Amino acid sequence: MMILAMDIGNTNIVIGGFERDRLVFRTSLSADINRTEDEYATLLLGVLSLYGVERDRIRGAIIASVVPPLNTVVRKAVAFLCGIEALIVGPGIRTGINIHCDIPSSVGADIICACVAAHTLYGSPSLVIDMGTATKMMVMSRNGAFVGVSIIPGVQTGLDALVEKTAQLPKVSLEAPRSVIGKNTADCMKSGVVFGNASLVDGMIDRIREELGEEIPVYATGGFAPMVIGYCRHRIRVDEHLVLKGLYIIYKKNNEK
Repeated sequence: MMILAMDIGNTNIVIGGFERDRLVFRTSLSADINRTEDEYATLLLGVLSLYGVERDRIRGAIIASVVPPLNTVVRKAVAFLCGIEALIVGPGIRTGINIHCDIPSSVGADIICACVAAHTLYGSPSLVIDMGTATKMMVMSRNGAFVGVSIIPGVQTGLDALVEKTAQLPKVSLEAPRSVIGKNTADCMKSGVVFGNASLVDGMIDRIREELGEEIPVYATGGFAPMVIGYCRHRIRVDEHLVLKGLYIIYKKNNEK
């Protein structure tokens, strides 16, 4: 029996297949609000075929989304393709953590999933960093409650804005240059993006720990984490699939017999 976990973000839809508590495949599709459910069903069928998964192996699905227009579309695509009703992370669903902030219903589903995974797999308190379209730094209290988050423009988002708003700065690949002090335009930009974001993460960790008054452990996830976290000076454990793992954990909590 396989469970599909789907993380609908502003840029990509990340899809994972879990079987016997193990992530057996992970892939992504571009998030496009103009696609129909039939188009997404076709894309999902292609993903399953690529990884050798028959449709009748899919016994459940769960969706976390920060793009409301895609919720119904993707849910219908899953129903059409696999004949199942996908759960959607939101108010009323059991997560296993408390949310201690001003408006609990406003907390993004991806944030909840990452925190659920960190709390369940590694324990609390913790600082969870999700580096995607935005860089989110989420704090879990000692008793396993989500208490707040800092949201920062993401690595690619910042680079895209820099290129778009300047006349002479080119598009560059996202990789660390040999030196912090760049000697050409491309290396200057790479230095700022990679080392700059690493320094940002380090600085925010210091501020959050100072405010909390304790050295809480730090975990990082998201597509840009492997690129940046290795240049941070703090000890940070990278788990690239925290959101997908959190989705799977929440699915199981809501389907316990």
